[in-house]
Amino acid sequence: MTFLQPAMLAALPIIALPIIIHLINQRRFQTIRWAAMMFLLAANRMSRGYARIRQWLILLFRTLAVAGLIMAVSRPLASGWLGLAAGGRADATLILLDRSSSMWQQGQGTALTKLESGKQQLHRSLSLLQSGRWLLVDSAHNKATEIEGADSLLSLPDTSPVSASADIPALLQTAYAYVQANRPSRTEVWICSDLRQNDWNADGGRWQTIRESFQELPQGVRFHLLAYPDADPRNRSIRVTGVRRHETAAGAELLLSLKVEQTTGSEETVKIPVQLEIEGARSEITVELSGGAVELKDHAVPIERVQTRGWGRVSIPADSNASDNEFFFVFDRPTPRKTILVSDDPAAVTALQLAAAIGPDPSTPCEAETLGPDQLASVPWETVSLLMWHAPLPTGEMADTIRAFAKRGGQVIFFPPTALSSDGFAGVKWTDWNDAPNAIPISTWTGDQGLLANSQSGAALPVGQLKVQRYCEIEGETTTLASLQNGAPLLARAITDERNIYFCGTTPAAKDSSLATDGVVLYVMLQRAIATGASVLGNTRQLIAGEINPTTTEQWQPLSRREDVLSTDYAYQAGVYQAEEKLFAVNRSEAEDRPMVVADAPLAGLFQGLDFDRVDEKAGSSTSLIEEIWRLFLAIMMLALILEAALCIPRRPQPETITAGFPGATRRAAA
Repeated sequence: MTFLQPAMLAALPIIALPIIIHLINQRRFQTIRWAAMMFLLAANRMSRGYARIRQWLILLFRTLAVAGLIMAVSRPLASGWLGLAAGGRADATLILLDRSSSMWQQGQGTALTKLESGKQQLHRSLSLLQSGRWLLVDSAHNKATEIEGADSLLSLPDTSPVSASADIPALLQTAYAYVQANRPSRTEVWICSDLRQNDWNADGGRWQTIRESFQELPQGVRFHLLAYPDADPRNRSIRVTGVRRHETAAGAELLLSLKVEQTTGSEETVKIPVQLEIEGARSEITVELSGGAVELKDHAVPIERVQTRGWGRVSIPADSNASDNEFFFVFDRPTPRKTILVSDDPAAVTALQLAAAIGPDPSTPCEAETLGPDQLASVPWETVSLLMWHAPLPTGEMADTIRAFAKRGGQVIFFPPTALSSDGFAGVKWTDWNDAPNAIPISTWTGDQGLLANSQSGAALPVGQLKVQRYCEIEGETTTLASLQNGAPLLARAITDERNIYFCGTTPAAKDSSLATDGVVLYVMLQRAIATGASVLGNTRQLIAGEINPTTTEQWQPLSRREDVLSTDYAYQAGVYQAEEKLFAVNRSEAEDRPMVVADAPLAGLFQGLDFDRVDEKAGSSTSLIEEIWRLFLAIMMLALILEAALCIPRRPQPETITAGFPGATRRAAA
């Protein structure tokens, strides 16, 4: 139990004072045997048991009264088990705050969001505790910033909501780095989050390292989780899945594709008005939502022929979460998509060249060129969207050129060459070719994001139908996107800031795999990489909040955004921004629209071996996690005094009945 005035507990020995006084009072009488009173003592032995019990009860209640007074003055804190786990004064208190867009959700019957409720509850609770230093680690900046105290949670701009997703493992790594560098004697870590799976990444490999790192610290670290896992089943979100400018005989139009989803599907068909805004000009359409989602494909919005580029916004009526009720987009004339294939065996990359040269939209020009490794000096890299490499991994100046290409947003896919080398690129290298006696299927792949993500309709790509007869092992730190049945990675992404360098463990050659014969997966994978690489070449870009380098936003000017957004937070907030001739649309990630949360058992496993406790709350809750309970001890003291006083009241003498000496005759003596 925690006490705000623990020094007062030094007075606890005073509890023995009533007992000491009683013993002293007993010893001040001298015993003298007096024959005339011996018969009275003999008569009193009949009621000695009751008298002794009464004396012990009086002593007990007097002692409880003194103990209750001392405990009340010490100001104890408690609120169920969490108050018991709070402990004493901390040398450092770190607050890890999830500011992601899912934390904007309001509670039922209240205007407070999960984030606002969490800040208020942390403020009320932590204001009662003492700490040598207070530090805030928010999900947008991921830096340990010292604050004055818990009161700062309600006023700091760094505690306001953002559109960027959170990375809870990264926040814990920042907390560990602070504890390791500053070595506080005792640390409290408070986490406020809604437990979304995309924010916690419970299946990621970082959690084991985090657990082991904290367990090895010599000083004590306690973790307290304030969770808001509830999701509103009626919440709806909107997202633009595609936008392209198309010229017609009458002028020009925007072909807009969008998707409206509801957290929980319903058999009832609901008409939802969708407002379209093109640079301030508004119109409205109606979509019918049946089940969990509805998609609108290539809805034509007329625009002026001279309007070659611009921005827009789609929105739906307000519901419990305001962050997913709108989506921003930008448009421009289609950017030519150019792919460079580098191979020392041009015949082996014919399938790759065909898949890259045929675009899904005839109005968008696509080009694929095959070169040798010694011909890269003539490549105009500023026009290239995708680089496919089927040769020994690059080194020297050639590697520096490819790193610069990837740094500015170009996509790179490496395929294993026939002759392997010991060189590596981006921390990854090829090791050995493996020939399988029987074709190996692909057992697992990432279907929610990346090159192998499901289609817009939710249908999975036929990745499981591919067969691999020959593959090359990938060595290095990577994120595996597809694995063979034997566990070997088939498609992996190098660990880089841009996340755009891929390694494919086989080739489309017939002797190696069925990538060419079952060409759907190969075509979709390459076209997605080309589209992503082309998005950085034009004057308009669709960006994901939180995945933008904040230094690149210093020259941005807002065209459409929330009014309370600071200029330093443009990289984390949805909106449309302009920098010279370029337009940027920033939106939440697609994962933020998924309501799945981490289950209780896996969550407990993430903190296994650590001092961890958790409390679940709902948005709008006004209860405090930790409360003063001195009033309870005052009530105990008052009750003890009342009972002690009742026991001290003398017994009322009972009237005697005297028999007159003959049957039926009685006489009551005077009291």
